[in-house]
Amino acid sequence: MSVTSPLPRANSALVEWALVVVPGVIWGASFLFIAEGLEVMEPDGISFLRMVIGFGALSLVPKARGPVLKSDRVGVFWLGLLWFAFPMSMFPYAEQRVTSALTGMLNGALPLFVAALVAVLTRRLPSVAVLTGLAVGLSGAVLMALPGISAGGNSLFGVLLILVALVCYAIALTIARPLQQRNGALPVIWRALAVAVILTAPLGLPDLLAARWTLRAALSMLALGALGTCVANVVMTVAAGRLGATKASATTFLIPVVALVLGVLVRDERVALMSVAGGGICLLGAWLIRRASMA
Repeated sequence: MSVTSPLPRANSALVEWALVVVPGVIWGASFLFIAEGLEVMEPDGISFLRMVIGFGALSLVPKARGPVLKSDRVGVFWLGLLWFAFPMSMFPYAEQRVTSALTGMLNGALPLFVAALVAVLTRRLPSVAVLTGLAVGLSGAVLMALPGISAGGNSLFGVLLILVALVCYAIALTIARPLQQRNGALPVIWRALAVAVILTAPLGLPDLLAARWTLRAALSMLALGALGTCVANVVMTVAAGRLGATKASATTFLIPVVALVLGVLVRDERVALMSVAGGGICLLGAWLIRRASMA
């Protein structure tokens, strides 16, 4: 008995690590895909197309068409707005003003917004260990943002767009957990994506029709929609239901490093050393939060 009991626990820990790591890696790469898409179309076209591809990809999974409680339909609408349509429309506009690397790196601030919102809703602060990890991650996010903020003008506006998107994500994460627990992740995400397709179509469809396609941009949009909009969000919804919103949001600490590496290596973007240091500190915050969640 003592020999076999650690195995399920080890498997469970591995699954929980995967729930945190997989979305972070995919979303970190998504900002590179957005930058490639901006080479051929306007921001609203990118937002609309990624919703269409994500919805289409998830439609291929039979379980996604499972039922959702009638009482949860309003929540699904808000999830479609606050997790998909609005925040994902902000990032292409932000990347017209700041690099894909910085855009991705700033997403490391999301756990702070989630922790603050959860504390307000539950009237209870996270554990000291989780708060420590969040504080470390926040300090890294501040270091990353400082060069863009000090530049002012378009760069400052781009940073503000990202912060608004992060506030929406924080609210959406708290909505996603009970919806996923009652209905399952796939039916919730599938319907939320359908809402996002409808909401982004009026502005996005004209931009999509006016796109000047290249093979590289087409492949980037396919990856953005199928992976960044479909796969990563399904895994994140499962993580929110299994780990809680604050701990699940630790995945965003991985986004800065992935975005930085891809931005520099693939697009030859220049990132301030202060921002690079901030990315490393965000990784430390991710490790602290994961250690606290497994204690």
